Amino acid sequence: MIIYHTTLKVDKAIAEEWLQWFVKEQVPAILATTCFTAYTLVRLLEVDDTEGPTYAVQFRASDLAAYTKYSNEFEGYFNQASYNKWGEGVVDFSTIMEVIQE
Repeated sequence: MIIYHTTLKVDKAIAEEWLQWFVKEQVPAILATTCFTAYTLVRLLEVDDTEGPTYAVQFRASDLAAYTKYSNEFEGYFNQASYNKWGEGVVDFSTIMEVIQE
């Protein structure tokens, strides 16, 4: 299993609206690509939230080919859609990981 992990720092001024958009629009659209089988969204604790909350989302792909399909065909679109809507109000970075044992 492959995990596509993204950490997102969201500006306090847009945090509530962004979270609703992310959960109701962005995540379902990403899952609709069929590249991922599930996801987990968490809020980081014990971090400085002065400027806004920090979230992490992990999308699970069955194998590297599924993630690669997402990366090649969809990732740019979803990144641009987020930037078009929120601009620099959301800063993120992503990594991919392979599950060794659960």
